[in-house]
Amino acid sequence: MMCTTPVTIALDQQLRQAVTAQSQAVGLTLNEYFVLAAKQLVVQNRISFVVLTPDEDEPNTVTRRAMVAIEAKELGLIPDDSPVFTDVTTMLTYLDQNGKL
Repeated sequence: MMCTTPVTIALDQQLRQAVTAQSQAVGLTLNEYFVLAAKQLVVQNRISFVVLTPDEDEPNTVTRRAMVAIEAKELGLIPDDSPVFTDVTTMLTYLDQNGKL
């Protein structure tokens, strides 16, 4: 049997309770979960799960407004007066002069 080395992990109380509940639901202790995650990182040479952020599926206000404007232009509700560029230099010049698209 290999010798183990203690590791300290700092979690806020709410996160600790949530992780403990989820790991217990699949039959693991909190320690076993972290050991499993560490072993999988080594075996797979990558994080073995998709890393998500809480708001990943929600566009922010600026993106949401841009999406609404595009749809309104496509539906003919507002004129599509967006400039069209054929090269990056022209676009950058326009942005320098106007500050935005």
